[in-house]
Amino acid sequence: MQKLFLLFFAFIVSHFCLYSQQEIRNSNTILNVLFIGNSLTYTNDLPQLVKKNAKKKGIKINTNMVAYPNYSIEDHWNEGYVQKLISSNNYDFVILQQGPSSQSDGRKMLIEYGGKYNSLCKLNETKLCYFMVWPSLNYYQTFDDVIKNYKDAASINNSILLPVGKVWKDYIDSSKDKKYYSSDGFHPSKKGSQIAAKIIVEHLLQH
Repeated sequence: MQKLFLLFFAFIVSHFCLYSQQEIRNSNTILNVLFIGNSLTYTNDLPQLVKKNAKKKGIKINTNMVAYPNYSIEDHWNEGYVQKLISSNNYDFVILQQGPSSQSDGRKMLIEYGGKYNSLCKLNETKLCYFMVWPSLNYYQTFDDVIKNYKDAASINNSILLPVGKVWKDYIDSSKDKKYYSSDGFHPSKKGSQIAAKIIVEHLLQH
């Protein structure tokens, strides 16, 4: 009986020490994140919201953003600038985002060009992430295809999925509340971007 007690006590002590070490490590963690996307990323300055959300958890995140109106990940790749940034070996995570990509051409781009980014990320010890977005309200019926294509692309390229679009859809379908959309029915409201930041931070800290 005494032996069992001592074993149990040893387990509790080791678990507590491991937890304490993890807490100390978290408090000193600094992550460098590169955002690559378009207006769905730069609206409401999503990287800044990510930094603020992480700070609440005791994590410091440094961000850099390359995002232009209507750009796809293929457009960014063809320009060549993002490759130089990724090759600088300064980033822990590279977050890709393009339009909803519910159609076959968008799906192909997510997979094909995502593969190019992923190969480069691996060479530079960086983790690639897909920021799953959402369709406009006018094309809400395509939401399931958006979710599937982002999921498949992340799975095929063995990358991290940031399932923002899925969380949006679950909330909207259950509440009938469309407050995550701004008045134009496509770009995120401030609330929508805040939710996106929260999801992104939660998933980054799991890896």
